[in-house]
Amino acid sequence: MSANLTLYAAFAAKIDAVLAALEADGVLPAGISRANVSVEPPRDPSHGDLATNAAMVLAKPAGTNPRALADAIVAKLAADPAVTSAEIAGPGFINLRLAPQVWLDELAAVAALATAYGKSTMGHGRSVNVEYVSANPTGPMHMGHCRGAVVGDALAALLEFAGHKVIREYYVNDAGSQVDTLARSAHLRYREALGEEIGEIPAGMYPGEYLKPVGQRLADKFGSQYVGQPEEAWLALFKAEAVAAMMDQIRADLAMLGIKHDVFSSEAELQAAGKPEQAEAWLRGKDLVYDGVLEQPKGKVLDDWEPVALPLFRSTRFGDDQDRPIRKSDGKWTYFGADLAYHMQKAEGADELIDIWGADHAGTVKRIKAAVAALAVGENKTIPFDVKLVQMVQLLRNGEPAKMSKRSGNFVTIADMVDEVGKDVVRFTMLARKPDAQMDFDFAKVVETSKDNPVFYVQYAHARICSILRKAAAEGFAPAADRLDRLGDEDLALIKQAAQFPREVEAAARAREPHRIAFYLYDLAAAFHAFWNLGNDNPALRVIVAQDVELSAARLYLVAQIGQVIRNGLGILGVEAVEEL
Repeated sequence: MSANLTLYAAFAAKIDAVLAALEADGVLPAGISRANVSVEPPRDPSHGDLATNAAMVLAKPAGTNPRALADAIVAKLAADPAVTSAEIAGPGFINLRLAPQVWLDELAAVAALATAYGKSTMGHGRSVNVEYVSANPTGPMHMGHCRGAVVGDALAALLEFAGHKVIREYYVNDAGSQVDTLARSAHLRYREALGEEIGEIPAGMYPGEYLKPVGQRLADKFGSQYVGQPEEAWLALFKAEAVAAMMDQIRADLAMLGIKHDVFSSEAELQAAGKPEQAEAWLRGKDLVYDGVLEQPKGKVLDDWEPVALPLFRSTRFGDDQDRPIRKSDGKWTYFGADLAYHMQKAEGADELIDIWGADHAGTVKRIKAAVAALAVGENKTIPFDVKLVQMVQLLRNGEPAKMSKRSGNFVTIADMVDEVGKDVVRFTMLARKPDAQMDFDFAKVVETSKDNPVFYVQYAHARICSILRKAAAEGFAPAADRLDRLGDEDLALIKQAAQFPREVEAAARAREPHRIAFYLYDLAAAFHAFWNLGNDNPALRVIVAQDVELSAARLYLVAQIGQVIRNGLGILGVEAVEEL
């Protein structure tokens, strides 16, 4: 087996070659699609090492019986020296047991590929725009942004690892009323910096102390020029200055999590460039926007409701519940109208779009998907678009709700979290559950040194491996691949777990679910810890067997490659593989 073709890909190729041979023999008709043929571990490990559904998938289009086709496939596979047994289960599944050398070759592939082990070309260089975070630029990053930030960043890294070209994008919502409020709040702090007693921050303004440096910066830059001036004299200027300051803070906060975006797109610039008007004109040309009247909201009696003609996007053509207005009655763009234009802009530079949103935006998913679907129809091309919803996180301290941050005024910032528990703990914990599941983040539990703490358990596995290798070197032992045939069943079981990594990467990338890598790493760490503990009961199963240099060298080689797989997986998640704990 070639070192650049990992085990599951190699056996998928072997199965495909068998099917091609059966086609040449006339057992299978020519031209039948094999796209749904899979090679994966059986659900029950006692059934073998690999399983394929080839006979089940192809029997019907081939006009034959699944078990009869399975017999023909097994007969071909039995001649392969890499296969020690091929058995038919149930209606036609095929279970394979592999020769030990297959697993030893895979171990050598880990060593040969090193940081590239598990990388895939499945993305074929297709560009994917992943938009994540996109918080309003009105304050520091807080806990409400953290989970989506980590999920989006890990997804971007996963897709790159799987062969995609990734564009990491942040959409700056700097055109709404909340930015006017930010400017007014900054003006208060500006006056305060110049010595004015501003008293209690009025309701509706942003009260956090994070705006004090912004006010000081404005005071240093403009002096008293805008004190006592009407709002129209300073609002636009203070908006630009305050947004720029907040984006600097947001970039710094994200950097604490190891996150860096490629593109920052401004909603204000989008509108200033006339992109929504261009989108409306384009959609009208495709008869996808028309002037119409919305129905009165169902279930509500509104005394002041009047039918108003608005430009409506035909989102019902694409599965939405109703057509959606892109402008308000005063002519301003609706959130949807601006978002529609923004997604059209993104689609100009990418083959695929993925948005990471908070679960509170679930109600807008259908209409944005309708907009992207309309774009695809109008351009006569496919634009895959997915929205991943991320549930909120409840912050706890020893089981009790965590207190708010003084610096921010009413929320716990990402900086607070990273300062207390560290970037790696925050990142791994955010990926330790499915994003659409509720999560508790307990400051006490996430730093526990126990099996129940996933980040510790995985990092401890890597640190333990590093410790073993250091100890071995001190005692004169070194990893070597000369006698890997000395490895036994317990060793092979660990290799089998490590060999899942490339297929886990592809499965996670295909599903757009980076948390699968965190789950896999926990299972691999558990397998390694169990392997290491075998030596406590049986000295012959220790990694370093003092009286057996060859076996020790082989096991050290094995352990070193397990460390490599853990590093590769943690690299996708943006978590450091520590060498000591």
